[in-house]
Amino acid sequence: MMRAWILPLLLAACGTIAATRLIADGNLGAGAALLTAFGLLAAVNSPLVFPKSISTLEAERRSAVDGRPVVYWRPGCAYCLRLRIRLGLRARRVHWVDIWRDPAGAAAVRAVNGGDETVPTVVVDGRPHTNPDPAWLREQLSATP
Repeated sequence: MMRAWILPLLLAACGTIAATRLIADGNLGAGAALLTAFGLLAAVNSPLVFPKSISTLEAERRSAVDGRPVVYWRPGCAYCLRLRIRLGLRARRVHWVDIWRDPAGAAAVRAVNGGDETVPTVVVDGRPHTNPDPAWLREQLSATP
């Protein structure tokens, strides 16, 4: 759980330290801008950007019922973030599994990626796809009920 927050906390801390130094030197505008930029970076890299993660077993069960894809991801992954942002509101139609929170999810990803925890790994109709094009996944979501 804590590992998912390391990068956002480091970004927030670095931004706060740098902004404090700028503000102390009398550069209020630059300090505020820097703090805002680091705050946004921390927020975007936090688990809060993604829909609530569920366990691998629950995701597989739900996917079998509704036919929706399962996305295995981890916080701090730029490719996962790209996929999440490009899906937009459609991201709520996907079952998200955080491999850092779910050891079974990490094992499932390693099983289909030659022992590597390469994310995002998307499972559609039982077939895994490593780092798929977001446009392709949007098409898959359009085809599901």
